[in-house]
Amino acid sequence: MSTKTDNQHISLDTKFSYGLGALGKDFGCAPIYIFLMFYYTDVVGLSAAFVGTLFLVARVIDAFTDPLMGMIVDNTRSRFGKFRPWILIGTVINAVVLVMLFSAHRYEGTFVYVYAAATYILWGVTYTIMDIPYWSMIPSLSSERSEREHLVVWPRIFASIAWTVVGGYGLYTVGLLGNGDQGQGFFMMSLCIAVLFVASAILVFMRVKEKTDAGKVAKEKFTISDVKKIIGENDQLKSLIGFVLSFNIAMQLIGGFGIYYFTYAIGMPEMFPMFMLVAGAAEFAGIFLFPWISKVVNRRFMWPLACGFPILCCAVLFLGSVIAPENAILVGIAGAAMKFGNGLFNGLSTVMLADVVDYGEEKTGMRSESVIFSVQTMLVKAAGALAGFLIGSGLTLIGYVANEVQTPDTITGLKVLMLLVPAVLVGLSALIYKKTYRLDKRFDKEDGGKVEYA
Repeated sequence: MSTKTDNQHISLDTKFSYGLGALGKDFGCAPIYIFLMFYYTDVVGLSAAFVGTLFLVARVIDAFTDPLMGMIVDNTRSRFGKFRPWILIGTVINAVVLVMLFSAHRYEGTFVYVYAAATYILWGVTYTIMDIPYWSMIPSLSSERSEREHLVVWPRIFASIAWTVVGGYGLYTVGLLGNGDQGQGFFMMSLCIAVLFVASAILVFMRVKEKTDAGKVAKEKFTISDVKKIIGENDQLKSLIGFVLSFNIAMQLIGGFGIYYFTYAIGMPEMFPMFMLVAGAAEFAGIFLFPWISKVVNRRFMWPLACGFPILCCAVLFLGSVIAPENAILVGIAGAAMKFGNGLFNGLSTVMLADVVDYGEEKTGMRSESVIFSVQTMLVKAAGALAGFLIGSGLTLIGYVANEVQTPDTITGLKVLMLLVPAVLVGLSALIYKKTYRLDKRFDKEDGGKVEYA
């Protein structure tokens, strides 16, 4: 029986430092996914249809730049390793672009549309430079699955804290920093976040170091054709793309429509911060409990379990909108259900990607952490883009008018888009997982530790 060596053990200092990196990183992206649509439509004054289309077009670009960045990272050779230099460089550039992004309200006319498009596309590209090497480090820190499972708890918990703070206190902070001017408030908040973002990247650069034997650094550099093979011949990566993307889009829809739903459909905008705060606490619990739940729940049931909670969230919100739309307890239960499932999802999907790296090496003979993990970055952004497109086009379709009292038909439309569509997508995620994913059936053969797949 194989035993865990000291070289495969991840120290508490490494886990904590790596987690703090996610705190700054997700403080940098949470405002984009939670508030950018609202900022563009209700503060800058852009049309919802334009914003939704912009989100989608930007992700088409990412479909090419993300795997390319993965290849660049895997081909990097430096005395600081192949991951840390790009984490620091990408963070500094992306922090600057983040501030530029929330400066769009300073411009008017046709130029503001051009400015918004250019800065948002630039944000996506520069976020890639930092995010891909950050997550790609996981397989290089330890090859032990149990160590990875405990490691991913740290960045996911800190990321959850960032999303909870931004979702729960973001609008309050905007009002406070802007003294009633939302445009200035968003700008000042982005400036503060940028400083924290860079500081967290410096910490990761200094304190988190890869173990080259765990990472199995390739001697030969990868080419474009290699990248195509690494992605194209990994059937389990394709499976993971399907069920992770469906789940992510659903979560992004609930989060993106939430501010419109509580403001216009329920008529209680103050419910949105409470919803996000309770949801954030539940996500924290889900991530924290993930390693222990994974020990007692069969792997084949973990994903369906994670999917069941968001569906429960949609059901509770729908029930509440019918019988007690102003009931804070029901709203809190719904938020808790949504994000507890999302917490399990975050831990599980990250570990799955590390497994897919190992599986891909067996299938193709090439090991590429960064190319495989570039898919995670691409999926998060693709989900945000598709959700943004659906939100923008959906708001236009149901006749939404910013800062006005909505018609009954528009309110009904908001409920369908907020509750029904995400529930269907989460159900689809569970179905794709059940039909196509098979790495959770794997077992270790003790003779030589060879991994086989059922």
